[in-house]
Amino acid sequence: MEFKHTSVLYEEVVENLNIKPDGIYVDGTLGGGGHSAGICQRLDGTGILIGIDRDQDALQAAEQNLQKYSCRKYFIQDNYENITHVLQQLNIEEIDGAVLDLGVSSFQLDNPERGFSYMNDGRLDMRMNVNDSLTAWQIVNQWSREELTEIIRKYGEEKWASRIAQFIVEHRKAQPIQTTFQLVDIIKAAIPASARREGPHPAKRTFQAIRIAVNDELGQLERAIDRFIDVLRSDGRLCIITFHSLEDHIVKEVFRKRLHPCTCPKELPVCVCDKETDVVKVTGKPILPGKQEIENNPRARSAKLRVIQKR
Repeated sequence: MEFKHTSVLYEEVVENLNIKPDGIYVDGTLGGGGHSAGICQRLDGTGILIGIDRDQDALQAAEQNLQKYSCRKYFIQDNYENITHVLQQLNIEEIDGAVLDLGVSSFQLDNPERGFSYMNDGRLDMRMNVNDSLTAWQIVNQWSREELTEIIRKYGEEKWASRIAQFIVEHRKAQPIQTTFQLVDIIKAAIPASARREGPHPAKRTFQAIRIAVNDELGQLERAIDRFIDVLRSDGRLCIITFHSLEDHIVKEVFRKRLHPCTCPKELPVCVCDKETDVVKVTGKPILPGKQEIENNPRARSAKLRVIQKR
């Protein structure tokens, strides 16, 4: 299956990275190399692109798609939260910018073998790195009702989480739940018909929750943001694209703490901890996709871009 993915907020990311021709830039969620192509176009032969992805298929596709550009390129199979280690392995201390596009690629969603989508039938999997041990099948078939309820409610923001978890546990007593469509049918049965008439696909929130749990998406994001900021040069920028409120909340909160690092009690009239911020806010409100982009790529409709800059 060909690796296809339309990069969201492409122009906005490239513009906000403020790319220097001889700079060093990291695409921590490389995918097929969409945002990286925009970076490479603006780098000269001395500029460096470092592309990181957990998915070997993505790395191979990106390497092929970006081979026409003259900049130096490194393709690394790893989790972007390990940025410090990746740079150490390359003997690079600081970078001029980075982008994290937290969306699942169209290739992953549309490939039934990967088991990400409630619109395609396939074995339950959802691993971004197929070498990881935890799969969606294990979560659905082995986790307790309480654990299922917690992740569906927390990561999916699904008000029917308890009922969905109950239906999953009852169904698997007879036989394991093997495929995405089997899980979709169970979710539909758990949600009352009146609640399924409006809003998104009834399985959307549960599938999102399981995918987040399989790949520890929120944990790695929270751990990664400070690490990326730490390795930025002065005036270097970090661009992060989120697709749901859970991700966006983490980005806002980490940015806020970085902008206001003072740990003094509020009742103190002056700061005595002497902690000063090392970043500057580039975007107040997030940058959103325009009407035309949403029409061309409906998956962009929930995207938000936030940018922060090192002092």
